[in-house]
Amino acid sequence: MKKYRKQRPTGSPFTRVAQVFVAAARKWRLTESHGSRGICCEDDRVRGQTMGPKLVRTNQFRFLDKAMMIDNDDAMRKSRNPWKLCSLNQVEEVKLLLRLIPIWVSCLMFCAVITQLHTFFTKQGSTMSRSLGPNFQVPPAALQSLVGLTILIAVPVYDCVFVPIARKLTKNPTGITMLQRIGIGLFVSILNMVVAGIVETARVNTARKHGLIDTPKAVIPMSIWWLLPQYVLTGIGDVFTIIGLQELFYDQMPEEMRSIGAAAYISIVGIGSFVNTGIISVVQMISSKHGKEWLGDNLNRSNLNYFYWVLAGLSAINLCVYMWISSAFEYKKVEGYDEISEGKELEMEGYSDVRV
Repeated sequence: MKKYRKQRPTGSPFTRVAQVFVAAARKWRLTESHGSRGICCEDDRVRGQTMGPKLVRTNQFRFLDKAMMIDNDDAMRKSRNPWKLCSLNQVEEVKLLLRLIPIWVSCLMFCAVITQLHTFFTKQGSTMSRSLGPNFQVPPAALQSLVGLTILIAVPVYDCVFVPIARKLTKNPTGITMLQRIGIGLFVSILNMVVAGIVETARVNTARKHGLIDTPKAVIPMSIWWLLPQYVLTGIGDVFTIIGLQELFYDQMPEEMRSIGAAAYISIVGIGSFVNTGIISVVQMISSKHGKEWLGDNLNRSNLNYFYWVLAGLSAINLCVYMWISSAFEYKKVEGYDEISEGKELEMEGYSDVRV
């Protein structure tokens, strides 16, 4: 098409990030009051590249501000050396990345919890009564579809019911901020593990009552639908935390790194699975030293309920850490946009879940 505009390659955005750290390290002795001749506000870009929004200077990570301070050598140069002098916008973009890292780490525990959906939840279901009518058995893994169904129902309810009510209370156009949305999901994951532990305790008691403790392949006379609450809570947690992370990492990333932000938020799910594996290894090691392993082949003889409650405790600690981190978080500040630092206005391209 003649009117199609093809954007020229502009290099890796990671290069701009590296330039800030190198420039700050080279000027580690320089301060604004001693030796500095001002700060660099110009942002050199490749011709034809779309300019991003102008970011407002913030007070966090002040050590990076040295990268934009102009010294005598910079003042004498005709052109700017990007590895020695960076622009204010470039430095603030790196600060955006650094602010998101603690949020990324603090959400790993949430993904360790939802990993139970594909492992122990399914194993629990395989030991329970799965009859649906006289001739049909519900596959235990089929209950995972309830999570997707919950999300399909919960997202419109969140958008049409929860947001208008929250908007009246908070006077925030989006009802609650992105960080608050993530935090609610983290709290739901704690409830999820508490409920899962209670249901598992009831399942083991039922197996003991009917003398099925030592017959792991026997069907316990307890309906598989007792697992419904923990599947529903998993879906509700996803609506708050996963979608909240998607919004946060898209909105708060530098313009040139939004695709990387999308990859970063979804990587939490994968790394969270490794965290879950590490927790299981530690639990098995400690429990074996004090009797028997909690998670054995015979689920009726195992202490899966204790494991769920350990996850609930770890998630509670993680929520406290997340609240401390989020209390110091500063939203992206853009010149010409009021209240964006409080997350009250979002420019989300392609996101229908948040409406301004």
